[in-house]
Amino acid sequence: MSVLVFGETGQLGRELARHPGTVCLGRDRADFTDPRDPVTRVEDTGAQAVIIAAAYTAVDRAESEEELATTVNAHTPGAIARACAARGLPLVYLSTDYVFDGRGTAPWRPQDPAGPVNAYGRSKLAGEQAVRAAGGPHVILRTSWVVSAHGSNFVKTMLRLGRERDRLSIVADQLGGPTPARALAAACLEIARQLAADPGKSGTYHFAGAPDVSWADFARETFAQAGIACEVADIPGSAYPTPARRPLNSRLDCAALEAAFGIRRPDWRQGLHEILDDLGALA
Repeated sequence: MSVLVFGETGQLGRELARHPGTVCLGRDRADFTDPRDPVTRVEDTGAQAVIIAAAYTAVDRAESEEELATTVNAHTPGAIARACAARGLPLVYLSTDYVFDGRGTAPWRPQDPAGPVNAYGRSKLAGEQAVRAAGGPHVILRTSWVVSAHGSNFVKTMLRLGRERDRLSIVADQLGGPTPARALAAACLEIARQLAADPGKSGTYHFAGAPDVSWADFARETFAQAGIACEVADIPGSAYPTPARRPLNSRLDCAALEAAFGIRRPDWRQGLHEILDDLGALA
């Protein structure tokens, strides 16, 4: 199956590019700051499905650049979705746990009311709404805490800091499911394949690694697998203020995805092992 992927250099785009049949477009060939540019790629494609993996993901900077974040995360995906709908192309749009406010302790279900607490979350929620409004076959796939051997992410930051310091203070009251980008890429392609065969599976779903964990415990497992002797001290998120608020509860209920597509949550600990192996960082 041929798939047009918007996003080439990000964590997910790099993993999608490993699969045969994907054509990944970076910013040089699809400028998301101008909705008209990516639409021409859809109009010219011979692909059988489209995945939007490109996004504005600078969560803190989005607080001062919300208009730009909304263009990249909502206006342009909406234009792509309308172009896909006009051609009957199935579309997979990647979204985020940040569309929720993070209250409570129960995993968020796809049908739960959204309530983003920062500009990034608002821009992604607007993107979801635009994709739905286009009316074509689509899956909105919310995920959380994506990590890989590529780019900048929590695992690579922990490896660097853990080697430099004997002790780190890590937030322990934010909980979620770390998601290996490799597993996420495989899920996106399987969803696209099934959606092409059965557009009735259109809807909003969740995909995240299991089991749910705090950032502090995620760091501990990273150090354990990498053989790094760095102590982790638990701190509340309030002790590490950032320009953008973060939801405390990022747990995602992924049962609907498994029921509709047969895709189960990946064990992030195994995914972490593979990432560290790719980086040559295993103990």
